Amino acid sequence: MAEWIERIKSQFVLNFIDENRWMLLVDGLKVTLTVTFFALMIGIVIGVVIAAVRSTYDTNYSRMHNRAAKLVLNIFDKICRVYITVIRGTPVVVQLLILYFVVFVSSNNKIMVAAISFGINSGAYVAEIVRGGIMSIDPGQMEAGRSLGFNYLQTMWYIIIPQTVKNVLPALGNEFIVLIKETSISGYIALQDLTKAGDIIRGRTYSAFMPLFAVALIYLALVMIFSALVNRLERRLRQNER
Repeated sequence: MAEWIERIKSQFVLNFIDENRWMLLVDGLKVTLTVTFFALMIGIVIGVVIAAVRSTYDTNYSRMHNRAAKLVLNIFDKICRVYITVIRGTPVVVQLLILYFVVFVSSNNKIMVAAISFGINSGAYVAEIVRGGIMSIDPGQMEAGRSLGFNYLQTMWYIIIPQTVKNVLPALGNEFIVLIKETSISGYIALQDLTKAGDIIRGRTYSAFMPLFAVALIYLALVMIFSALVNRLERRLRQNER
């Protein structure tokens, strides 16, 4: 037993203490959180815009009388449908590589490229989540808003969207957790995120178990923390409804 403990201790020192290798994990964690945060912001913006376009088309297109407005809405809806189909139908790692080696080939800002790539990918899923939430709201809510003198955008912003957020929060929280784990492929563009940091340590020490196990534990801790925060927010929203 003492020999086993001593071996674990020596492996710990080798992988994390020597040459301050633990700092690689800290720096990698910062990169992972930075990419995840900006990707989440991009994904939410894209998702809400697309959800608004698609839900507007589904609910209002047949009742619109202005031909020009119908044409514009139809074009935007088709663009949104193509975007969702392409993004959800291709692997995120391929999208990341296309953005890095083709679209942003002249850029050296790997964090920006990764954030945009994951944000675009997440936006397609957020769009369908939010659209489902909007479509689940009773149509009478929209009619009530219009009867109060709100225009369509004001009704969406002040009445429909707040109710939608409550309905889709669990699904959005799950999407955020998935996004955290998806960023682990950032190493494909040589971005030193958390997973890449663990792999670098493994390459230097020729010891795979401890650095990769540490990376897994950090991801697990992140997921548990953010899951707890989402659950707490859900409970608070439910209490506000009473």
